[in-house]
Amino acid sequence: MWKRLFLTAMILILLATSCAQSSVSSIERKIQRVENGLIREYRDPLWERMTLAERMEYYNVPGVSIAVINDFEVEWVKGYGASEAGGNKPVTPDTLFQAASIGKPVVAVAALHYVEAELLDLGENVNERLISWHVTENEFTAQEKVTLRRLLSHSAGVTVSGFGGYAQGEEIPILQQILDGEPPANSPPIRVDIVPGTQHRYSGGGYMIVQQLLMDVTGKPFPEIMQETVLRPSGMISSTFEYPLPKEREDAAATGHRANGQPLKGKWHTYPEMGAGASLWTTPSDLARFAIEIMLSYAEQSSEVLSQDMANQMLAPQIDDRGLGPVMGDDGGDLLYFMHPGGNEGFRCVLVAYPKRGQGVVIMTNGDSGEALWREILNSVSVAYGWVRDYTNVYLSISIGVMVIVVGMLLLRRIKPKLT
Repeated sequence: MWKRLFLTAMILILLATSCAQSSVSSIERKIQRVENGLIREYRDPLWERMTLAERMEYYNVPGVSIAVINDFEVEWVKGYGASEAGGNKPVTPDTLFQAASIGKPVVAVAALHYVEAELLDLGENVNERLISWHVTENEFTAQEKVTLRRLLSHSAGVTVSGFGGYAQGEEIPILQQILDGEPPANSPPIRVDIVPGTQHRYSGGGYMIVQQLLMDVTGKPFPEIMQETVLRPSGMISSTFEYPLPKEREDAAATGHRANGQPLKGKWHTYPEMGAGASLWTTPSDLARFAIEIMLSYAEQSSEVLSQDMANQMLAPQIDDRGLGPVMGDDGGDLLYFMHPGGNEGFRCVLVAYPKRGQGVVIMTNGDSGEALWREILNSVSVAYGWVRDYTNVYLSISIGVMVIVVGMLLLRRIKPKLT
């Protein structure tokens, strides 16, 4: 008798679970898994998984926007929280965020476009093509030259890792003032202090040289170059490299926040460092479209922005884990990936894409603590989409096994008196 009761109970539990799952779509289930599955480490058990809302509050990040790529398409996009702390404007899929250094792979694609057009050469000394400004020659450049390949892979020996931007009301420097570290630039001169090609060292300064190079060989403003070569062909209709952000777009822009959750004075900083990607305002959807174009080129399914050969070069490590723009990684099998994080004052974000699987994710936040948050979101997405081993079933099986044993023992205790 107790066996029948036990089996009936298990069947009812399974049926209830099945009915609950069938009431929502497959995509909605994935979204729910992502929203409720934030973890610090992949091996964290079920009971340590947290909700997105909880972690946004914990990290004082008012707003988050997520776009997930599956089968070379944007599968879902969703905004969470507020565009500004204490405000009533929600984050939507159309909310603009500062992409910061995620813009570097976008700039790299523009440079590779002109390599394919034979206006540039990856291995040529960039001083041969620069007109308005030149890399200062010294004992390091006497041994090896600064080339486009080395600039794109952060191995040109160039100084200045990043830029702090300019608060509202501050004077904005022009490109040559940034390159030479002259007032009102708040960053040091961009120079070579390591023999080019000998080691990897992250350099936003190197990408400022790329900006000058592209402008010199085309004779066009940088935002126009980016629109023509990457943004428009990739379908990035909401994105711009213009600085300051055009007035007509300000209403769609998220406000940046400090780690304590307080809004930045003036809402955001202005970044004239377009080549370093710092000026790029965009959405997760647009960055997802960019990633999809690179993946399609890699798979020889599109040549809208790059040929397959050039995409292969872009996604090949040049030095350490650096491709021509993105960071490269390989977890084995079809889990080759390219990625790039980004961090401006008040904004943190990341792009990760798996070209062999046609999958990826873009996460953008409007808080200085957003990196810790996006890492937990990335863990959740990685589990939900199978980029890492999912331990949920293991823990669930153990939990069910324990439950079965406990229920069985309780039932046995209840029927023992009857048997005696």
